[in-house]
Amino acid sequence: MYYEMKYDSPVGRLTLASDGLNLAGLWMEGQKYFGGTVPGELRLNEELEVFSRAKDWLDRYFNGKKPEPSELPLAPVGGEFRQTVWELLCEIPYGELTTYGQIAREAAKRLQRESMSAQAVGGAVGHNPISIIIPCHRVVGTGGSLTGYAGGLDKKIWLLKHEGVKMDGLTVPARGTAL
Repeated sequence: MYYEMKYDSPVGRLTLASDGLNLAGLWMEGQKYFGGTVPGELRLNEELEVFSRAKDWLDRYFNGKKPEPSELPLAPVGGEFRQTVWELLCEIPYGELTTYGQIAREAAKRLQRESMSAQAVGGAVGHNPISIIIPCHRVVGTGGSLTGYAGGLDKKIWLLKHEGVKMDGLTVPARGTAL
């Protein structure tokens, strides 16, 4: 059984999902792949402790603090490859960016593979089920292309500016998979 609560944020209404103990999802309204990793329907239950903790985390984040993903019990649903990519996302510091290629190289090392495709990493990043907290918005293409965001490119830009990322040199693609 999975539960949900709603949270109104500066980037719109968010839906949080939990298995009762852990946070399993956080999606923006209209986000691509909304709820895609949670099996079955979500039941409204805003009284769970994990939701109180997540609400506190989000309140601090949107008030300019820098809470860490490790402060919450996260349980995104996904295989070993995606879990590895999502763990790497959690290591990107506030105000900093990385590329799909850099994540691919590090994921290959951790999974003891010779190499890994940046496109495969892009798929895992795009399917991140715990947006904002697992900071997939901090990933850009080689050369600084913002490349899209499952929650919408406007929200990615807002989140990066909110975190103090220097936007000089970043470009908005003419078209992309998650625009």
